[in-house]
This record gives sequence, structure tokens and C-alpha cells, in this order.
Amino acid sequence: MAGRINDDDVKAVRDAVPIDAVVSEYLQLRNAGGGNLKGLCPFHDEKSPSFQVSPSKGLFHCFGCQEGGDTIAFVMKIDHLQFSEVVERLAAKAGITLRYEEGGYNPSHQRGERIRLVEAHKVAAQFYVEQLDGPEAEIGRKFLAERGFDQAAAAHFGVGYSPAGWDHLTRYLRGKGFSDKELIASGISQDGRRGPIDRFRGRLMWPISDTAGDIVGFGARKLRDDDNGPKYLNTPETAIYKKSQVLYGIDLAKKDIAKASRAVVVEGYTDVMACHLAGVTTAIATCGTAFGGDHIKILRRLLMDNGSARVIFTFDGDAAGQKAALRAFEDDQKFAAETYIAIAPENMDPCDLRLAKGDEAVRDLVEPRTPLFEFALRQIVARYDLETPAGRAAALDEAAPVVAKIKTGSVQREVAVQLAGFVGILDQEYVVHRVNQLAQWARGRGGDQRGPARSSSRAGAQHQQVQAPVVPSGPALNLRSPAHRTERELLKLALQKPALVSPAFDAYGADEFTAPPYAAVRQCIAEAGGAELGVPETREYLVQVLDATPNETVRKLVTELAVEVFHGKSIDEAYAGEHLVKVRLRAVDRRINDVQGSLTRLGSNVAPEHLAAAQNEVWVLQQYAQSLRNSGADAL
Repeated sequence: MAGRINDDDVKAVRDAVPIDAVVSEYLQLRNAGGGNLKGLCPFHDEKSPSFQVSPSKGLFHCFGCQEGGDTIAFVMKIDHLQFSEVVERLAAKAGITLRYEEGGYNPSHQRGERIRLVEAHKVAAQFYVEQLDGPEAEIGRKFLAERGFDQAAAAHFGVGYSPAGWDHLTRYLRGKGFSDKELIASGISQDGRRGPIDRFRGRLMWPISDTAGDIVGFGARKLRDDDNGPKYLNTPETAIYKKSQVLYGIDLAKKDIAKASRAVVVEGYTDVMACHLAGVTTAIATCGTAFGGDHIKILRRLLMDNGSARVIFTFDGDAAGQKAALRAFEDDQKFAAETYIAIAPENMDPCDLRLAKGDEAVRDLVEPRTPLFEFALRQIVARYDLETPAGRAAALDEAAPVVAKIKTGSVQREVAVQLAGFVGILDQEYVVHRVNQLAQWARGRGGDQRGPARSSSRAGAQHQQVQAPVVPSGPALNLRSPAHRTERELLKLALQKPALVSPAFDAYGADEFTAPPYAAVRQCIAEAGGAELGVPETREYLVQVLDATPNETVRKLVTELAVEVFHGKSIDEAYAGEHLVKVRLRAVDRRINDVQGSLTRLGSNVAPEHLAAAQNEVWVLQQYAQSLRNSGADAL
């Protein structure tokens, strides 16, 4: 039976792997102030970065979708892994040897499926690289050389060769401890008449990595005429490889994409190689599928949708390339980045262009020139005879709805004016009005294809608001309430700066927090050992608070408070004392009001001894409240 990972080893992994380093493998992070970093959330679509990372606390939190947690929780969610799989993966990166309890450690049984499949791909990739040096691979080396790629280039991109036999790799991986079930599940092998055989045989091999750098699949190029398979053969869909969610070269290009706020989308593996070798190190390619929404999400997280971001597509100028460009334009509005298209002379792809005209020609090709919308509209308009009124009308009928999809009003108008010029209609305002009408009609329908069009009347709009489902975004808190704002700030201090509020904070009861969610967080801190446990500050303190949370809602609130920026300019003892006093003073005033209210309701029915005790309590509380007002934190 599989053993659990030793708790001390889990802690060592948490401490050894910085959360910002892990998160940065998936999205671009920028300074958010207060020692925090921010980026576009990978767990929901957003245009403004509400995802924050606190390197000092080892936590992340999204203020948009409320997802939060530590490094392990982040990798579990983004890569859909189990807890033990993530710990093993991070431990391997940190060079930590894990200990297992209750039965010892058996890698073939205890490692998660994803880790095993990734390991199989890693071993297979090295096998392919070694085969490229053999006599049989001469045809592969010749293919590369004819395209301008030497041995160093092949090594840089991990290009290899799959032997032409039936099961060379399968037998090799079996010898490394991988089961037939794992080899089939990985897509490296496939079922044959007498058991698993190699999926890729006699081909040039490109390893395909995910954003984190793990090899998850392969692209294989046909080399021989007697190979009856397709020109390019990719890994089939597996638990770790989804072709619509991977971009070839993203592991090599991601840092430069984030740094330059620019991405170049090409069509093939050799095009990526040519671009990188020519100095265009932001080039990536899709893997046997059209560029789509999931690819956009990957790039948006790296580009972070700032105003200077650029995405350049290098589609061929042939019919297939034009179709790809139009398809990309349909998704153009999902980018905040500006999108362009680059077409090489004589419809050459970047690889051919580099061979024919050198590296400088490749660099010059991807300099933004033609906006994607302009190219798309010209392709539409070119299909009609613009010399006739009927042709111009037909061209406008097809192109105007495309322009109407542009969400920004000023940009939509500018493109509509350009469309008038493309079509040859002198009355620009007519075209602008036509596009605007189509946009309004689309908004009136609400873009909802599942139901009837929305009513344009006020009553109809109100009806739609009533029917719209409400998506919970965390605990219901009134942040306009001064009491709630103060309680929130005090809890942030207790989680982020415990030394400033300890030991006074630990004497506060959960009932001193008027918002139930805040009272729940206070209780978690108490169950974890109090704020005093965080002095001196350690990540283990926050881990114990998170472990004490009763449910996911409270857990998310803890991570939110642990990374949220403070409202004050100077976070010091005076600031902490101010919030300690405010929370305590409000609690004292509430107690005074409660006792006096009870006495008023009881009137003359109260027993003399109870009356005396209540009056004495009120007097003591009033004196304490006055002391708090006069002396501040010194009275606590």
C-alpha cells in the first residue's frame, strides 16, 4: 500500500521552492507593491490583473475568483494533480529526497500518473536524441542540414530520431521500469498484434513541452517515401497532452515573450527553430491544430495584456494561410494586445526565408506592419467585384458584421472608416452607421445563443437581471462598514505582521469580530496557536492557520487576507495599535449597549443583586473605554 509523504519533507519542499518562481512558469508577474506580485489569473478570464502572489508568505490569492493557497495548492489546481504528485514534482526540482511512511517507497506504485507519464516522455526524448547520431538517422540529419540546422541547433531544441523498427523504444522503456499500461497511456506506444509497439518509427522527432518545461508529447516528421503515414504525426490526446492547450517552443520563448511583451506565432517546428536561431526568440507554434482560445489564454498570461503587447502571426499567403488568419481574427477580440500578420515574399515560411535570405530577413519579417483586422477585411473584400454596386454591397454585407464584433467603440469606428475605403464606398458615415447598427443589434441579443434575444425595453432588461444567476465571490462582507474595514485590517496584521499585534491580539475573542467570516478567521488563528506562533515570522505559521480552516470558503479568505496590501502608508506599531484599539473599543461599546439595553427592557422586574452587578459591569466597561480613548494601545 502506498505510504504518505513525511510531514517534515512536505515542509522542506514548501520552504525550498519559492512560490513566485513556480507561478512565473505559467504567467508573467509584476510588482504589486507591499512586497507582492501580480498577474492575470490563470483560473478565470480577466482583463486587469487581480491575481496576487506573496513570496514572503508563500501564498497566492485571486481577488477576482477567490482562488488561493500555497505553492502546492497552485500546482494542484493548474495542472490537475494530486497532493502527493505535486510534492514529488516540486521535490525533484529542489533536489529533495522524500521519505514515505506506512509501507516505504515504491516509485512504480506511489508516484502519480502525470509524473510517471512525464518521466516516460523525458526518457523517450533522451532516447530519440541519442538515436539521431546513429547510421540509420543519416536521412534525418540530412533533412535538418538542408534546412540550415546543424548539430548544435538540433541539440538546443532536443530534436531526435525514432528508429524504424517496431518496438525499439517500447523495449527500452520497459527496461527502465515503465509498464505497458503506462506506455499506452502516454501515447509513446500503441497496441500491436502481439502487444505494445512504438507509435513513432523512422521519423524526425521534436519534443513538445508545456509552460512549466515538462515534455508532454512529440511531433514526428516523415522522412521516407515508403512511410504511408501523414507528413506530421503528433502524440494523441492523453492525460497530459491536449493539442489545443500546448504551444511548441513556449518553454524556450516564455521569458522573452514576457520581457518583450511580444509573441510571434508561426506554423511549424522548423519555423520556430529558424526564428529562434535568427534572433526572434519569442516564436512559438501550434501543434497540429488551429490557433484558438486556449492558446490565447496561455499568451495573455505571459503578455499580461498591457498596452504595448504585440502578437504577430506568420501565416502563409495561400488559401490555407488566409483561412487561418481569418480564424485567428475571430479570436482577436480576446486579446488586449494588438495583433498583426506577416507574410514573407513569395509566400515563404520563416524556415525557407532564412535559407534564402538569411537571419536578417526573418527578423525583418516579424516587424509589425499589417494589422490582422486589415488583412482579414481585405481577404473578405477581395472575393467580390468592387466595380459594381452589387459587388460593393455584398462585400459590405460580409465584412460589416466582422467589424461590429470589435468591442472598443473608438477602434470600431476607425476600422469602419477603413472598411469604407477598402470597399470603395465614399459615404464613410453610412458604413460607420451600418456597423454601429449591427453592433447594437448584437448587444441587444446579449450574445447568448442558448436563449431568445433580450428585450430592448427597460422591463425586459430588468427581467434579464432577475433571471441572471448570481455567482458567489466569497463571504458576504460589507466593506463600507468602518467596523468591518478595521477588523479586516487587524486580521491582515495578525497574518502578515504578527509581531506587531502579538501578544495583545491573542487575547481577543472571536466575538470581538462582528463579521462572521472574520470571526471564523480569528478562530482559525487561535486554533493554530495564536499570532504569537508567527513570531518570528515563518511560513509554517500560515500553513498551520490554513490547516485549521473548517472549509474552502474560510481557507480562501485566509489566503486573501494573507496577501492583500495594507491600506496604511506606514505599517508599524502605531498602525497596529490603532487597529487593536478600534476593534476592542467597538467590542466594549457593544457590550455596554447590550447590558444597558437589557436593563431597560427588564425595567423594575430586575432583581436588586442583578441590577447592582449589571451597573457595576457598565461602570467598569465605561472606565475601560475611556482609558482606551485616552491612552490607546497602552490601555490594552
